[in-house]
Amino acid sequence: MPTDCPTGEIPTDLGCIPTDPIGFVERFYGIGLGFIGMVALLFMIIGGYHIMTSAGNPERLATGKSFIFYSLAGLLLAVLGFVFIQIVTGEILRIPGFR
Repeated sequence: MPTDCPTGEIPTDLGCIPTDPIGFVERFYGIGLGFIGMVALLFMIIGGYHIMTSAGNPERLATGKSFIFYSLAGLLLAVLGFVFIQIVTGEILRIPGFR
């Protein structure tokens, strides 16, 4: 467990965690986006596998395409949600700490 955290952060088993709500959300939203990206990549690979092994079966081909489409759509929504929050809170509402 780290004990030498910067000012404004507390040591935990997961590392140094910010004590202010804005820093906390920013830290874990970044971790969440990374997790969403990994899951999206996994489902794109699974969708590609379904397409490559479909052997002309239209149902399996459609399943593979839907895996790829929905993983890209989910990834796009997650990233655009992050961008939307940054624009609304930082540029429009000018909430301190989000700029």
